[in-house]
Amino acid sequence: MCGRLDKGKAVTAVAHKLARLVYAMLTKGTAYVDQGQAYYEERYQQRVIYHLRRKAAAMGLELVPIQPQGQSS
Repeated sequence: MCGRLDKGKAVTAVAHKLARLVYAMLTKGTAYVDQGQAYYEERYQQRVIYHLRRKAAAMGLELVPIQPQGQSS
């Protein structure tokens, strides 16, 4: 988060996230399960694609996926 925010805001954001996790664990009685780095990277990629599609649609465009080079169908 320090890459996107200044250090003070990043610390506050991380503390807030931890507080929400602890609150959920205490109130719902569930255990914390670490999803792993791959999970968060996949979610980030999905979020970026979603917002790109919305921006393209607002301009009257449509995103079309391309195949990586070296692969043919």
